[in-house]
Amino acid sequence: MRTATIVLTAYLLCVVVASTWRLLPWIGDAIPDVGALTAAYLGLTARRQVSPAIGGAIVLGYLIDLISGAPPGLIALVLALTTLVARAVQQRILVRGAAISIAFSAFVALVSGILALVVRGVYRMPSAAFSIELRHVVWVTLATAVLGPVVWKIFRRIDAAFARTHREREAALEGLAP
Repeated sequence: MRTATIVLTAYLLCVVVASTWRLLPWIGDAIPDVGALTAAYLGLTARRQVSPAIGGAIVLGYLIDLISGAPPGLIALVLALTTLVARAVQQRILVRGAAISIAFSAFVALVSGILALVVRGVYRMPSAAFSIELRHVVWVTLATAVLGPVVWKIFRRIDAAFARTHREREAALEGLAP
């Protein structure tokens, strides 16, 4: 239930960001990667098994594929791989505080962008010149870093709502992995 709530919230955030971000004239194509942030959050907070987190990331990726016009399955695969990367990082870092949240959001967006380039290259999907793709990844990384702490806070509130004890609730609000 927790994963489904996070995926639904992330999808709504993607729709809101996609529909309002384009109205900001100075931004251009630097749309934050809310899907990658969600996949990373699911990977970071996966409790015993990683399969529900990967399943949630795949569902969200497929929904984003539908609304973004990306080739079917591209974002779903990238988000699943992003979840695995975040899960591998889970034992190494603790994502708390503004500076770490911004840095980790930028890291996640960069990894997700590079994974998307690699997947498109492996499956010979059409893409722009490498310099244009790289510039796009950099701008998306910066936009994701700016929006990341807000998204983390929303997801932590959802985790706190699903906490069973007061201690789990406080840990979720502080950003401590369960």
